Amino acid sequence: MLQPGEHGSTFGGNPLACAIAREALKVLVEEGMIENAARMGDYFLAGLKDIKNPLIKDVRGKGLLMGVEFHPEAGGARQYCLKLKEEGLLCKETHDHTVRFAPPLVITKDIVDWALEQITRVVSAK
Repeated sequence: MLQPGEHGSTFGGNPLACAIAREALKVLVEEGMIENAARMGDYFLAGLKDIKNPLIKDVRGKGLLMGVEFHPEAGGARQYCLKLKEEGLLCKETHDHTVRFAPPLVITKDIVDWALEQITRVVSAK
């Protein structure tokens, strides 16, 4: 019979969680999500860097996690997030002046192109 403290471990995990993790990793590999994230991330980042606007201070990212940092005189990132939401594009402001984009790993080139159109239009409207 188990005594208190013998049945668990900080690093023990549980069989169900381990099985789910294995399947999630299998899907990532089999469906090419890792490669797609790298390819679409490079494409999306290049598109963001092509947006020429003096309010943009920096564009940075890795994979499909990207940020567009605005100069303080742009008035803060939240307003851009709200305008992009109205256009159907969800993003998040962070650190007051940065808009963070984190699209799904299955994103396609057509959706990236559409997103870049929305972002360009909203940023240029200011």
